[in-house]
Amino acid sequence: MAQKRFGFLNTLSGRFLLLTVVFVMLAEVLIFVPSIARFRQDYLQLRLEKAQIASLALLATDGMISTELEAELLANADVYNVVLWRDQIRQLILSSPVDSDVIATHDLRVATPLRLMRDALVVLIDNQDRTVRVIGRPVQDAGFLIEVTMPTAPLRQAMLDYGLRIFLLSALISVVTAALLFFAVRRLLVVPIRRVVRHMTLYADAPEDARRVIAPTSGVAEVREAEEALQSLQTQLTGALRQKERLAQLGSAVAKISHDLRNILTTAQLFTDRIEHSVDPVVTRIAPKLVGSISRAVSLCESTLAFGKAEEPSPRLSRFALAPLVEEVIEAEALGERQGVSCLVDISAGMNLRADAEQLYRVLANLMRNAMQALEVAGQGGIIEVSAGETDDEWWIKVGDTGPGLPPRAREHLFTAFQGGARKGGSGLGLAIAFELVRGHGGRLELLRSDEAGTEFVIHLPKTDGLEDTAQHGSSGDL
Repeated sequence: MAQKRFGFLNTLSGRFLLLTVVFVMLAEVLIFVPSIARFRQDYLQLRLEKAQIASLALLATDGMISTELEAELLANADVYNVVLWRDQIRQLILSSPVDSDVIATHDLRVATPLRLMRDALVVLIDNQDRTVRVIGRPVQDAGFLIEVTMPTAPLRQAMLDYGLRIFLLSALISVVTAALLFFAVRRLLVVPIRRVVRHMTLYADAPEDARRVIAPTSGVAEVREAEEALQSLQTQLTGALRQKERLAQLGSAVAKISHDLRNILTTAQLFTDRIEHSVDPVVTRIAPKLVGSISRAVSLCESTLAFGKAEEPSPRLSRFALAPLVEEVIEAEALGERQGVSCLVDISAGMNLRADAEQLYRVLANLMRNAMQALEVAGQGGIIEVSAGETDDEWWIKVGDTGPGLPPRAREHLFTAFQGGARKGGSGLGLAIAFELVRGHGGRLELLRSDEAGTEFVIHLPKTDGLEDTAQHGSSGDL
């Protein structure tokens, strides 16, 4: 109930309206004190002027006035007595009985603004009728100075009446100003902001619909900047959603193809099992490699099906020798049989590492295949070199070539699927998959160099197998 009652004050318009009223009233309060001090000064000055007129009337008749007329003159001036200084002589011109002692003397000739404001506040606070003496210069220098004794009650009442009028006028100004500002802010800010919010809500209902992207129309610079930023964000998001939708459709198609291909390869695998028992020496030599290739093809199909879950399977770690695996990749990819291309392997025969052999095979195959393709694009021979080593913390494997280097676009999106392809028509999946597989080991795949002399990648595989290292690299396996 309370939230509904104060709901308007929780809006931008309501708070702006309230703040406007508060600030205008605060400004009026700051103006009120000097205004009331000025009113008090004018009031006292008027009492002096009326007292001077009364004294001059008495002097014009040589003091021959009745007691009733003297009392009327004092009542008209609202003072108890009048003293006029003339020719260095202090003369009591008019007088009447005083009810109380004089408690203060106010000399208007030397009064400062701060003193006037302080005395005005004292009069407002004190609700007792006091008697004060006021001194000032007479009008048109009719004497040296004039002095009156007067009560404070009429002065205080006049100041209260004046203050009430000031307050009512300030309240009226505050309301009118607040209303004008309210409608101005509503028109210039609130309505455009609500339009932006409405577009955001409509866009959220169907972000793939490009027709719901906001079109900037606001004339306020800040709001227009927000609209343009929102338009850019919505455009990028719509494009990303469309791309993801296409990728999802492509993934679904690939999953179906991989499923059927896996069934075909499984049948082929059964036939290769029979070939292994052949007595032909050529078949005996080729059969294990054929079985290995088909097994990897089946594994690749299963991995492709697992890719539909948007993640690679966790690596199954084991310790194995690296050199035979590299030789197997070279032989499977027929890299040593390419004309003008030579493969150099600088790996110690006794170097063992701990990783998923099948996944590392895929990483090396992708890197070496890319190196071969780079040499083919250059149209000349070259060298593909694979080296490896280890430190106290990690194993490292380098794969390099003497090709022309990667183009700038490929370097910008090197490990991004469908964007990092170095060849014309390439999908860029190879490096993206390799990057993800290495990261799954808690390691990292980096481009060491790429220039006219060639390209070189390095694989870092950690030796640690603690959970802390796994968490830092985002790995899903137990290293």
